[in-house]
Formats: sequence, C-alpha cells, structure tokens
Amino acid sequence: MESPVTVAALYRFARIADCAALRDALDALCRGEAISGTLLIAPEGINGTIAGSAEGIARVVAFIRAQPDCAETDVKYSSAPAMPFYRMKVRIKREIVTMGEPDIDPRRSVGTYVSPHDWNALIADPETIVIDTRNDYEVAAGTFERAIDPRTRTFREFPEWFRRERERLLGEGKAPKVAMFCTGGIRCEKSTAFLKAEGVEEVYHLKGGILKYLEEVPEEESLWRGECFVFDERVAVGHGLRHGTHSLCRSCRRPVNEAGRASPLYEEGVSCEACHGERTDAQRASARERDRQEKLAAARGVAHIGAVLPVSGRPAG
Repeated sequence: MESPVTVAALYRFARIADCAALRDALDALCRGEAISGTLLIAPEGINGTIAGSAEGIARVVAFIRAQPDCAETDVKYSSAPAMPFYRMKVRIKREIVTMGEPDIDPRRSVGTYVSPHDWNALIADPETIVIDTRNDYEVAAGTFERAIDPRTRTFREFPEWFRRERERLLGEGKAPKVAMFCTGGIRCEKSTAFLKAEGVEEVYHLKGGILKYLEEVPEEESLWRGECFVFDERVAVGHGLRHGTHSLCRSCRRPVNEAGRASPLYEEGVSCEACHGERTDAQRASARERDRQEKLAAARGVAHIGAVLPVSGRPAG
C-alpha cells in the first residue's frame, strides 16, 4: 500500500535579497526530491503549496527555514491519497500575494493574531465585524457564520472594496473590532496591515487561517459552514482536513458542488453554471475535445495534463 502524499502550504514575509538564486536552488531541490506544486518568490518573501514524500517535504521546508529571516516560516501540513499537482513551478513575482498596495508591509505592522481555539468567541461577539478576504468563488464553497462576503474576484480588489464600504461597515465614532480570515493566513497578513494603515485600530486575524481552524477545532464546536476551497486537485476540504464533496470545473477552475453538477449548464471538463455564459460555443467545443483527449490518455496510462515535454532538444527531467 502506497503512503499518502504529504502536502505543505507555507509562507513567510521576509526580505529576499537574491530572488533568482533562491528560485534556482529551490527548483533544483524540489525536482531532486520529486516534489510538485508551486512556490512564489518575491522581494517581500515566499509563498506556495508543495506535495511529495514526507522526507522530501521535510528537506525542502528545512532549506527554506535556513534562509535569512525565514526560520519562522509558517507551514501547514495535510495529506492527499495521490499527488495533487501535475508539475513543479518556482516563479519570481512582484508580490507573493498580489494586493497592489506597494506601501503595505506586514513585517512593519499587522493585525493581532487569534488562535483557532479563541476565534469562536471573537466572531460570535456582535460588536465584531467579520470579513472573509477570499475570492467570491472560494466563499461560495464555505465560510464562517456572520462573515461578510466582499464578492471580490481577486485579492487586488479588496482595498477598493474596503475604501468604498468603510463608512457603511464601521460607521462614525469609535470603530468596532474587525476580524478577518483567509485560507492559510497570508492574505490576512496583508489585509490587516492594510486596515491598520487606513487607521483602523482593533484588527484581528485567524492565525493559521481556515485550514488550521478546521484541523484543530472539533466539528461539534465549529462555526465554519461548508467546505474550504484549496488550490490543488483536492478542490476542497472539511473538518479534520478531510476531502470535501466539491469537484473542479476544468474550464474555469472554480469549485462545483453537488447541486452545480446537477445543473443542465454543467458539462464535465467543459463548463459549469458559473462559466457557461462566459464561453463561446467554439471555446466549449475546444474544451470538449481537450477533455476527450485527456480521458483517452488516461485510459492508455499516459500523462496528458501537465506532461513535461522536451525543450530545445533537451530531455525532460
């Protein structure tokens, strides 16, 4: 019986002096350890999710934590019955999580961390405003009781949404407490830093994010409703980080629940309710053919999605 795959979601805001050198070293190490997933490197830090053997993941995490100012890199572990990623990507970006506010630096100022076991008391307080900082399709899969959904399509839209809704949310006089959360904690590092820069004093965020809460808080005590969307082939997880019931629309990469799969607009590998109207007949036909080719390749035991092809005469490695 094969051992389950170890999945590690990690991030750290730190000053990276040579992004290219770190990228090259991590790419070589991950490939040498047969690790798959994505790591993003920027001058402000490192972020990503990787999967592989427990030993290989441990070596990659140890290497990252050995970098300057990275000893306390936040890592959340889970498992998957099969590899949830198709390839390994190590990329350099301007930001490790894109907000588009260059003056925001979570290393200088950030909200107050709240442990998963203290989170319920905070968000159950009627004086607390609870904000889900994730994208709209993530919120649709599940969220906390009383949470406000900004209905943002990307995290970059969050600052504009807050500035537009600030008066309605906070009113006049003494601002209420604001509690924010996201999948693993990284978006809240920036969103709480942003609110503090906007003059909001009592700002809190869930330490370790939704994933840590679902791992540590018993289901019978939980204020979480639904499942948590994750950016890999598991699609969504529930309490205890058990695999959820959502599947993934291969056309738009949004999660699809049981009701969505029963919709006449849902066609596996082609479209779902959310994206059917966003695609032309020609695009759906192309997706239908791609899905057919993938299934034929799978039946032959040949990789199709994410296959690594030789480049410039060099063998795939």
